[in-house]
Formats: sequence, structure tokens, C-alpha cells
Amino acid sequence: MDIQPLIEKMLSRKSHVENELAEVAATNNISKMTELSKEHSRIVQLETSWNRLQDCHSQIADNKEMLQNEDDADFCAEIQADVDKLTAEIDPLELSLRMLVLPPEENDSRNTIVEIRPAAGGDEAALFADELYRMYSVYAGNNGWKEEVLEHNESDIGGLKNVQFCLQGDDVYRFMQYESGVHRVQRIPTTETSGRIHTSTVTVAVLPEATEVELDIKTEDLDIKVTRASGPGGQSVNTTDSAVVITHIPSGITVQCQNEKSQHKNKAQAMRVLRSRLLEKKQKEEHEKYAAERKSQIGTGDRSERIRTYNFPQNRITDHRFNLSWFNLPGMLEGNIQTMLDDILTETSRQRLEEEIENIGSD
Repeated sequence: MDIQPLIEKMLSRKSHVENELAEVAATNNISKMTELSKEHSRIVQLETSWNRLQDCHSQIADNKEMLQNEDDADFCAEIQADVDKLTAEIDPLELSLRMLVLPPEENDSRNTIVEIRPAAGGDEAALFADELYRMYSVYAGNNGWKEEVLEHNESDIGGLKNVQFCLQGDDVYRFMQYESGVHRVQRIPTTETSGRIHTSTVTVAVLPEATEVELDIKTEDLDIKVTRASGPGGQSVNTTDSAVVITHIPSGITVQCQNEKSQHKNKAQAMRVLRSRLLEKKQKEEHEKYAAERKSQIGTGDRSERIRTYNFPQNRITDHRFNLSWFNLPGMLEGNIQTMLDDILTETSRQRLEEEIENIGSD
């Protein structure tokens, strides 16, 4: 894939961005200055990597020409060692360039709300939902992300009825966005006496957290109810009306929160989830409109589609969207999923690059 046109297009913006930065500095527009500073930093990094890549190719060509005309064995060995060293730089430089030419996606730096719910499979689905939650929680901790539990309801057997949690940190949504969808598990449950493999499913929703200023939610569009919070088996966990259920009437979206003892805190948490759901709906509608025009919708993470299978008998995780598989399933459920997420990002970046190159060709 030839990304040189993308590189040249981005480098051509350097002087323009520098001029804009100078103009914005005089207006004290912090938001615009931050945006331009990030773009300028990407351009400078791109320029450095591009120049180094060209320099490596040039030196390799010169050294190979010297090898053809050199008879001294020791000197040839030195030249070849230099060629090997330069060649080792090329793949990392090309990977860096592929990442830098892609414009950041609008949600990459957002905090993220994750919802996990058991679907088909009864108790086994509830147990696997808890395992997925632990996997993401450990991974988040290993990355230095902050986790805030918004809603956590256990099932009667110790699994999960549902969990909602917010992750805050660098590139949270960038890494987590492709976890959204139906996760299927195939294994022999501990309660299965005949050794039969069961199939269960869990849904995961990954929502970029919206801010209050992004969405105009009118009070008259909300139906807010308060009830007593309930625990496993339906028993009441407190004697006050603290659980909050909010329905956004125009969209029909309903959210619930009962994790806190305070009704006000539960309402605030529920509004965070509602804003994120409305932002997801808005962005999905915009994306679908764009996809219809471009006929290139990829990796939407729609919860109606099965995205991944966790096959315990074969010790394998398979992502059906990208036809990728990884082994050591128990280790990955312990939070060691960075390789998997990196592989998925590499594939989605390749697809985005193809689209960007196509866009240049049609300009």
C-alpha cells in the first residue's frame, strides 16, 4: 500500500498550521490552539520518521552498491552489519508513518462507558459476563486507567446481571471501541455432568462519554422515576427510594442506576449513561449516512452481530470481523489482551488507510 500521497498531503499542511497557530495565539483561543498544536506535533513526528525512512533506504542502496565492488571480507562484513541495522529500522518507521497519517478519530481521547450484560445461556452467560468484566478491569488497571463503577448487579450464583463502568485515561476509547458487540463463549460448564459443550452469549456496549455541553437534553423530554434498589433474587437492599430510572421520551432510551445509596448520585450517574447513549445514537446515525454514501461501513461494533468467540476446548479466541485468532485464552481472560487489541487496531488502520488513499484519488 503506497501511503506516500497521504504523507505528502499531510506535510504540505505544515506551514499553514504554523501560520494558524501564530494567529490563534493572539486570540487566546485555548481550544483551537490545543487542536492545532496536536496536529503540528503529528506533522513534525511524521516529517522526522519520513526523512529517516528515506535516509535508511538511501544508505542501504549505497552500502549494497559498495558490497558489489568490495573484495575485502572483513570490510564486507562491516558493511553488511550496517545494512542489517538499517533494515531493522524500516518496519517500525513504516508502522509509525501509517499511524501518523491517519487523522485521529473524534472519540479516541474520550472517557468511555462500558456496559456488560448476559444474553443467551442463563447462569453460564452470567458467569462469563463477570469474567469479561474482570478481564477489562484488570487490563484497565495495567494501563493506568481509572475505573468508576456506575452500576453493578450480581446474579444469584455470583455472576453478573449487568455492570456499567466508566474508564478514564489515555486512548481509552481508541483501544476499547471494538469490544462492542456480542461475545460468544463455548465451554463445558462446571455444573455439566455429561461433558457437553454449552454455548452462551454476552453483550458488551462501549460508549464514548458525552459532556453536558455536547447534547441539549430538555427536562421536559425526560421521564424520571425513583424506586427502591433491589439485589440478587429481587430482595430490597435498602429502605429508601434511591434507584433512578430515566427515560428519554423522544428516543425511547431508558437507563437505570441504583449503585449509590443517594438518589441524587444515582440520577447523576444515570444522566451520564443517558448522554453517552444519545451521543452513540447520534454518531451512529451520522456514520450510517456516511457509509451509505461511501458504501464502506467497517467494524461498526453493532451489538446485533456476533463479533468474537471464546472457545475453551481449543484454547482460542477468534474475532469474526477481522478473521483473527489468538491462543492462551485463560491468560487473556486475566487481562492480557494488549496483543489482541493491537492486532485489531492494525487491521482497522489498514482499512482506514485504504479509504484515505481512495479519497485522495477521487479529489
